[in-house]
Amino acid sequence: MSINATLIAQMIVFLILVWFTMKFVWPPIAKALDERALKIRDGLAAADQAKAELATANKKVDEQLAKTRDESGKLLADAEKRAAAIVEDAKKRAEEVGAKIVADAKAEADQQTVRAREQLREQVAVLAVKGAEQILHREVNAGVHAELLGRLKTEL
Repeated sequence: MSINATLIAQMIVFLILVWFTMKFVWPPIAKALDERALKIRDGLAAADQAKAELATANKKVDEQLAKTRDESGKLLADAEKRAAAIVEDAKKRAEEVGAKIVADAKAEADQQTVRAREQLREQVAVLAVKGAEQILHREVNAGVHAELLGRLKTEL
């Protein structure tokens, strides 16, 4: 009997322990496990959402990079066009300045030619008068014969 009474007493104690565990110990453990599972589920959902946001952000970054490359390519092409236009404009200005310098040099050369001709005419006129003096053996008065000397200069 002693085995039966011990067995019954152990069963009663075991049942009390089971009831106590089910009533007071198991609910906080189950609650903690449920909270932990909820946190893990929320964490996984947040990770999936973060992955989706990262993919969207990467896509936006790629689009922005492509857009920036296009814009920088356009800006570079515009800059090259402007540089070419500036070079062409500088060439035109240089040609204009060169043409002006050449025209000025031609005008100066023409003026020097005219002055040289005038000097030669005067020298030829003086030589002609001296030659005439020697031929006539007398002095020719430039004031008296001014009209004659003027005609002689124009003829030369």
